[in-house]
Amino acid sequence: MVEQFNDTILKAYNGEKTNYTPVWFMRQAGRSQKEYRKLKEKYSLFDITHQPELCAYVTRLPVEHYGVDAAILYKDIMSPLPALGVNVEIKKGVGPVIDNPITNFQDVERLGTINPQQDVPYVLDTIRLLTEEQLNVPLIGFSGAPFTLASYMIEGGPSKNYSKTKALMYSQPDVWFALMDKLADMTIAYVKAQIDAGARAIQIFDSWVGALNVEDYRYYIKPIMKRIFSELQAENVPLILFGVGARHLLLEWNDLPVDVIGLDWRTSITEAQQMGITKVLQGNLDPTVLLADWETIERKTKAILDESMAQQGAHVFNLGHGVTPDIKPATLKKLTELIHTYAK
Repeated sequence: MVEQFNDTILKAYNGEKTNYTPVWFMRQAGRSQKEYRKLKEKYSLFDITHQPELCAYVTRLPVEHYGVDAAILYKDIMSPLPALGVNVEIKKGVGPVIDNPITNFQDVERLGTINPQQDVPYVLDTIRLLTEEQLNVPLIGFSGAPFTLASYMIEGGPSKNYSKTKALMYSQPDVWFALMDKLADMTIAYVKAQIDAGARAIQIFDSWVGALNVEDYRYYIKPIMKRIFSELQAENVPLILFGVGARHLLLEWNDLPVDVIGLDWRTSITEAQQMGITKVLQGNLDPTVLLADWETIERKTKAILDESMAQQGAHVFNLGHGVTPDIKPATLKKLTELIHTYAK
């Protein structure tokens, strides 16, 4: 490393006091960066993620351009699914599309298992390249959570109401739990391989689990999440859980063996702590705020930082969801500088 390694974010994730508020942005790699857009004229997401040098370049760009305190691996939550025999295609303007959706027990039984070293060596090579040669900040690895992955696998693509997913969950619980077990095994193996390759923290994206009520979450989801996080705890890296529209599930998450809870913009830091959340918090500026004028951005950012300082808990600044393509890179750079220099 040419520069001293900056472990500020790891300290915050571990609940330690830091000299400034660390920050990274979900979907910070790619999206609005002109260098990335130029690459996308020639390469698909699939192409980029399968070429370690190219993928490492895209992953480290926001660290170099914005000065954020962590890199997050550039890839998609669908990346490990082909190893299980799931036919995934990322369609422009649509998202992941699966042409062999899960409908019954036989479909689940046909699913394979993942051997990360054989099935996704390019992911592990990218991580090693970044962590051994290119980054002076921690790399965050990630995986989709079983419910969120299952929603694509059952619906055949993105959904607004997850009706097929819920119908299968309610009407065929044996199929549902068999699928959850398969996906939990995959998640654990996939994440452990990322950590072995050099990832220093892990975020599990349960992006769409907010579609369930608390009772259903406790019965159909929580036991599997507890198993995943319990097994990953032994790896001794910070574990982060994030979902959208999941305020009603925060206390359930607080029960899980996670270190950090990511908030979306619907729940403030103060509200989360008043609810009884005791974990380190990450978040939670509404990404659409970054399309407003700087005065508005500054005011809303400072309000979040003031809240976190008043609550006196460790805090990692982030957006309440991912960077959108229309957010200017210059805005993210300026925002990072504001967060780093705001009095703590």
